[in-house]
Amino acid sequence: MIGQKKIAVVLPAYNAAKTLEKTYKEIPTDIVDEVILVDDRSSDNTVALAQSIGIKHIVIHDENKGYGGNQKSCYNKALELNCDIVIMVHPDYQYTPKLIEPMAYVIANGVYPVVMGSRILGKGALKGGMPWYKYVANRILTLAQNILLNQKLSEYHTGYRAFSREVLEAIDFDSNSDDFVFDNQMLSQIFYKGFEIAEITCPTKYFEEASSINLKRSSIYGLGVLKVSLEYRLAKWGLFKPKYLS
Repeated sequence: MIGQKKIAVVLPAYNAAKTLEKTYKEIPTDIVDEVILVDDRSSDNTVALAQSIGIKHIVIHDENKGYGGNQKSCYNKALELNCDIVIMVHPDYQYTPKLIEPMAYVIANGVYPVVMGSRILGKGALKGGMPWYKYVANRILTLAQNILLNQKLSEYHTGYRAFSREVLEAIDFDSNSDDFVFDNQMLSQIFYKGFEIAEITCPTKYFEEASSINLKRSSIYGLGVLKVSLEYRLAKWGLFKPKYLS
């Protein structure tokens, strides 16, 4: 807790047994009040390991709901527990939990309602092993999104995100896709409601156990991102408003 702000870290997990404990040990428990793991029907022993290392709140999906579906369960559980700040950290250890504290303080002190850990600020992405084609695609998509959303983020595709309760309650994230494009729909919702987003430089690690989508899924994701950005622009022009922006 920071001041009177109750803080939750949510871990959207899928076959994360090899990296979960390492991730969990870096969570700053002196300020984090609740740790929530949502298991998206893993085939390994993610759930058993989460129980053994002391994670109190574990949500288990009866069927695989996808990355977006996992996040929905994460945020809904955090709101159910009356948390004021919710920080998503991938349990695959691609992002270090050591940045939880500064991200939480930005929100707790009322500076920004949303903070994202950016791999692109600085030289963390390529240095950490991001494949070159993903880096190039990230830069191209981010440029297009900044133009269509009239924003200036360094990237829209990080999985390291912190939200105030006010933001999560203001947007209808449950209406978003259950797939990876959920992330970009959520950012569109946040900007559409008039909230601002801060970024903090974040190192990243690419290794065998870190989760990643293949080239085909990446291409589908990229097209989905462009679709969401175009929908946002059309909504701003008053020509078309998708359900998730209502």
